[in-house]
Amino acid sequence: MTSLLQADHEWTLTAVPYGSPDARALAQALYQEQLATYGTADDPEATESAEFDAPNGLFLLARLGDGPALACGGWRTLNTAAAEIKRMYVAPPARGQGLGRRILAALEQDVLGRGPTEILLETGIRNVAALGLYTACGYEPIRSYVPGRNPEINRALRKVIRQQPASQPHTSLPI
Repeated sequence: MTSLLQADHEWTLTAVPYGSPDARALAQALYQEQLATYGTADDPEATESAEFDAPNGLFLLARLGDGPALACGGWRTLNTAAAEIKRMYVAPPARGQGLGRRILAALEQDVLGRGPTEILLETGIRNVAALGLYTACGYEPIRSYVPGRNPEINRALRKVIRQQPASQPHTSLPI
């Protein structure tokens, strides 16, 4: 079996509707992992696709060459001051290659120029890799911004951002 690191293709990020089959499949994989780890999770089917539509959001998929989508993440507007990162997921065969960091950076870049001055996100206490990534990228722990969250499971984080001129929407970019 050829490892992803040995492939001759580049990883690309592509903006897609959250309702697309690839986006829903990865969101479901994330959901199943969360259920297995914590016994509870937010159902991704309860999130409307339009929540990630530009200019108030973006949903990205990562794939190697013309292969299957193996990672995803999105942002959506919470209010005039805050954007929220959601559905960050990297499939097990693609982990350890920096895809989460690349997706996060692309999402943060897309938020710039759209109004929010902070980015919020949540992850689980057992997701050590995600907590390490978010901390390394400048996110700081805060109290939960979602009513009813279990403080023994959920960790909320925040990053203050400085706005810049509006960025162009992503289509397909090498990463």
